[in-house]
Formats: sequence, structure tokens, C-alpha cells
Amino acid sequence: MLTLVYIRQNLNQAAVGDLFGVSQPTVSRIYWKMLPLIGQALCLHVPDIEEAIRGRLVLVDGTDVPTGNRAGHDVNFSGKRRRAGLNIQIAADTKGGLLGISVPLRGSIHDRKAFTECGWEARLAETPVMADPAYQGTHAITPRKKPRGGELSVGDKANNRSISSTRSAVERCIAHLKNWKMLANGYRGRLTELPTVIRIITALEFYQLGW
Repeated sequence: MLTLVYIRQNLNQAAVGDLFGVSQPTVSRIYWKMLPLIGQALCLHVPDIEEAIRGRLVLVDGTDVPTGNRAGHDVNFSGKRRRAGLNIQIAADTKGGLLGISVPLRGSIHDRKAFTECGWEARLAETPVMADPAYQGTHAITPRKKPRGGELSVGDKANNRSISSTRSAVERCIAHLKNWKMLANGYRGRLTELPTVIRIITALEFYQLGW
């Protein structure tokens, strides 16, 4: 319970210790002991992305996990978001249900490139995918951009509205994931451990969904 509260609320360890009546060093020992055990217990509840997306329209979007500026990790700074973090790709269905979370990549990477580097572009090649304009150049269905010096046709505008309306489900999925405050407010621990934390949060989400 202590470990789950720590991940969920992203409190500092002294505050967690106050909640559970133990010292900060005890919180640290419990957390680092229990975290991998939770991951092992739930590993079978995480479906392969190809299993999760089968027969669905897949909505894809990227988000970042803030990490703060770290010495030697300049590649994690995103000019678009104006902060340092790791980029993760999120796949959801049209109801906002989670279908997958990619491996984390450097925060400076563009969503289009992240989609390729995490392996999803190849693995979702035969699946209908819908995404925002950042994914133009992939096989994903994206809104049409206004031509330079011109205007979109009435049909294109209507099509863009339809895509945006459908895509809102993946944004709701991301907002739900950010209830794990460690993904939303900034990760303070060692960066080498963050991929493990993301993987365990993924497992907890799929466990809750009944996979």
C-alpha cells in the first residue's frame, strides 16, 4: 500500500513516512523492495500491443513524463513543451480505454519519430490508426493541414472535425493516466529507474481493466 500511494500521489518520502508512521529511510527500503515484486506479480496482465489492438480503430498520441533538468541529459529537453522529460506513446480505443504504452524515449524527440522508434509504426502497419497532424507521413489518419495561402474545402473541414472528435478519446485516456502523479507532476528519482516505474504503472492499469 505504501508503494502504491507513493507512485500514485508522488509525495516526497518523508510525507509518505508520516502517513504510514515510519521513517523516510524505511519508506525508501520498502519502495525499492516492493516495486519490482509488483511488476513481477502483474507482468502477465500486460497484453502484447498486437493482441490489444486486434479488430479496433487505434487512437495514438504522445505525452511526456516530466523529469526536471538533469546534468548530462540535455536530449530530454523538449522545445515544444519547454521542459525536460521522457516521451511515451499512448494507444487507446475509441472509448478512451488503454491499449498500450510504449517504451519511454528521449523528450526532445518528435511524436512522428517516436512512433517509429518505439516500434509501433511497423507493428501497427496493418491496423487502422488515427492521430493528430504530428503523425503525418505515417499510415495514420490525420487531419488535413490548411494549404499555404489557401483554405480547406468544406469537406476537409468537416472531416477534420470528425477526426478531432474521435481523437478526443485518447486525450481522455492520457488524462486518466496522469492521475498517477508520478507521470504528471515530475519524476524525482533516478532516471534509470523511470522505465521500470512506467512499466509497472502500465501493468497496474491493465490489471484494473481486467486483462
